[in-house]
Amino acid sequence: MRPSVGVSFPSITPPPRLPGFVWVYLLEHADHSYYIGQSWDVAERLLHHRNGDGGKHPADHREPRLVYCEGPFPLAIGIARERQLKRWSRAKKEALIRGDLTTLRALSQSRENVQAGVTWGS
Repeated sequence: MRPSVGVSFPSITPPPRLPGFVWVYLLEHADHSYYIGQSWDVAERLLHHRNGDGGKHPADHREPRLVYCEGPFPLAIGIARERQLKRWSRAKKEALIRGDLTTLRALSQSRENVQAGVTWGS
């Protein structure tokens, strides 16, 4: 994901582990890139990210901070939500992190209109 300049969100505390449920989380790195994932134990997963374990993204992007988390979800729903958020634009992800539902709705509407072939002013 392409980093933006000057956008930084405060860190939040990882949620508690709840047996049988996953959390969908969003990390912001020092270079302002984002990572979205799901985990049974977000605190443990964050440690793996901080150590650069678990794949190319954690190794390439350092100093992750947990900036958003939602759930708990049954596994199948958590995976679906993770996939949904990964398809969102950067602006939409940032509106979600801020809790800016007005902007989130506007960004969702504009994409729906584009996908439906609706043009402004018609």
